[in-house]
Amino acid sequence: MRAARWAERRRHSMDRPGTSEASWRGWPALREFPAVHLAGITSAVVIAAHPGDAVLSVGGTISMLAASGARVRMVSASTGDVADSGKRGTPWEWWGEVRHALQMLGADGVEIVQLRDSDGHGGGGGEPQAETLTRLCAGFDLCLAPWEGDRNPATEPVARAARQAAAALDIPVLGCPVWLWHWAHPEDPRVPWERMNRIVLSEEIRQLKVDAIACLNVWGGTSRVAADGMTLTTEKVAHFIRDAELVFR
Repeated sequence: MRAARWAERRRHSMDRPGTSEASWRGWPALREFPAVHLAGITSAVVIAAHPGDAVLSVGGTISMLAASGARVRMVSASTGDVADSGKRGTPWEWWGEVRHALQMLGADGVEIVQLRDSDGHGGGGGEPQAETLTRLCAGFDLCLAPWEGDRNPATEPVARAARQAAAALDIPVLGCPVWLWHWAHPEDPRVPWERMNRIVLSEEIRQLKVDAIACLNVWGGTSRVAADGMTLTTEKVAHFIRDAELVFR
């Protein structure tokens, strides 16, 4: 019994039962949110606590921006220790997966910036300072960042700092949810649906994203485990291979 309780505490939050993709796809509003158009965007900075999150949430958007010739910078704000609970692999392996995923998206020219403690993380807790992100976002047309309401303690400080940086530069920021699709449910009153928008993907781009996501994990028996410890089941992956990516203004 004690071992069972210990194992439950060790489980990743996203490995507990959540909302099925069938439930989301059965909600008509998911296809009715206003569309965001990327025309005129010549540069974008993508900020993530872990770069794999960006591929999951807005990999199709990254692919479309790269195809249009836009300058794209990806900033990984994580300084997490690979020995942290639930994680697997090494940073070198994670980045290898991400670079392979970007190649699949046709975005291998994306500039990658990996923050470290010396790059402006505050308090030894791994939280990036807004000043650092402001410097890295300067000169870009658009900022794609974690959504501050995603209920992921690793991404919340990154989301706050990114929004502060974008506000200081007066550039638009789109919040990109990952965990939302697991813990929330259609018409969930905890979610500000009035802020949600859709970035529509062509079938060609959607398929590139499917191939890219397959690069982000390793097989362990019958499971695939992401670098942050989340088990990427077929059900979870289904949240991220729709024909549109959902973001918050």
